[in-house]
Amino acid sequence: MRTLYVRIFLITVAVIIVSSVLGFFFSNIYYHAKLKDFNDEKLVGIAMDMKKFAEDQPEPDTVEQYLHNAAALGYEIYVTDGQGSDQFYGREFRKKDLDPQAVRQVLGGKVYHGVAEFPSQPFITGFFDNQLSNTVGIPLQVGDNRYAMFMRPDVILQFGELRIFFALIGALTVGISVLIFLFSTRYLVNPIERLSEATKRIAQGNYNLKLNTARRDEIGQLAQHFMTMSRELERVDQARQQFVSNVSHEIQSPLTSIQGFAQLVADRELPEQERAHYASIIEKESRHLSLLSKQLLLLSSLEQGHEDMTQTQTTFSLKGQFRQAVQVLQWQLEEKELSLRMSVPESITITGNEVLLMQVWMNLLGNAVQHLPKGRSIEIRAEQTETACVVHIQDTGDGIAAEHLPFLFDRFYRVDHARERSSGGTGLGLAIVQKIIRLHHGTIEVSSSAEGTVFTVTLPQM
Repeated sequence: MRTLYVRIFLITVAVIIVSSVLGFFFSNIYYHAKLKDFNDEKLVGIAMDMKKFAEDQPEPDTVEQYLHNAAALGYEIYVTDGQGSDQFYGREFRKKDLDPQAVRQVLGGKVYHGVAEFPSQPFITGFFDNQLSNTVGIPLQVGDNRYAMFMRPDVILQFGELRIFFALIGALTVGISVLIFLFSTRYLVNPIERLSEATKRIAQGNYNLKLNTARRDEIGQLAQHFMTMSRELERVDQARQQFVSNVSHEIQSPLTSIQGFAQLVADRELPEQERAHYASIIEKESRHLSLLSKQLLLLSSLEQGHEDMTQTQTTFSLKGQFRQAVQVLQWQLEEKELSLRMSVPESITITGNEVLLMQVWMNLLGNAVQHLPKGRSIEIRAEQTETACVVHIQDTGDGIAAEHLPFLFDRFYRVDHARERSSGGTGLGLAIVQKIIRLHHGTIEVSSSAEGTVFTVTLPQM
């Protein structure tokens, strides 16, 4: 398996190679498009100066010495009379490919532009191509003899030391850059390795992680998000364990009661009055188990079947729903002498799953009725804005302590544990309410004081 270090090294080398090739390619295009003609013109000018000096010399030997000296200064020179008398000055040409027609052309008095006319190729730079066709040619008159002189710069002689110098600079630059880059990648790779190790620890159930979150770059942000995720996973895992524990407790308690009282009912010598009392307890606990199982199934369905639960949407009157809910709770309101005020305009309509939203209002109103002392009141208010429908359900109870508010929508959470069995509730009602509201893309909030509690439900307009 290739490590991240190896991958970075290979990518670095590949980038250097590709960059070098592309850099040479585009530089060569620029040479052929812009510099080749300029170079040809400059060499013709130099050749003309050499021609003028050579033709001013009275003695052929002086011209010969002059051409040797010019070659020594960094030029390759070829002189011919077209009749087999050829003379080379300076370093030998790699390829003697001069067209005889070019020789005749120069002997006829024309200038040969071999540098400018050198074929353009993507990865061959004519400036360094040491061949006879890649020269400039001019006519040369020495005494009574006419010659054709061809010349080009001797790149190795002119730039030999510089070529080695720049090659060394390039090699050292590439080598040192690769080394520095590889060492610097530890700054990048080490945090990723720590995150990888942290992932393994999380997979093993160990959520107590400490990562370096002081960095102000993307890796620092990733570490912060990773820590947040770890804490959230720990909370979810604890909630799962607590949920299993709560379900076990909620099921075990009524089952124990049913089992014990069933044994008493089976006693034939038990008086009929006691038998009926025990049977009523068994019935009550059975109803509690049935309600618990139904709410657990509903909560599971809400969490796993989002689309199925909300795809059956209709538009209906909000006030009509509250009237139905109040009718169901009417006998409990009268029994506890609770007054109920409703301020819901007839014009307010909402779009959603009517059955699920009915359960929201029944849960919220039912909780208020159940926990309010006698003689108190409940108020239902609703208003419709351009983007949402806002519903307030307010009671005049004794309020809920502030430390309980963040946990009201947790499963099996009860404010008053002393009444958890006697109230007949399962502790799942508000969790189901919150889930239904979220499935409708809404929100539910709660605030409480000594004067009472307010639940605020906001449903967006569909």
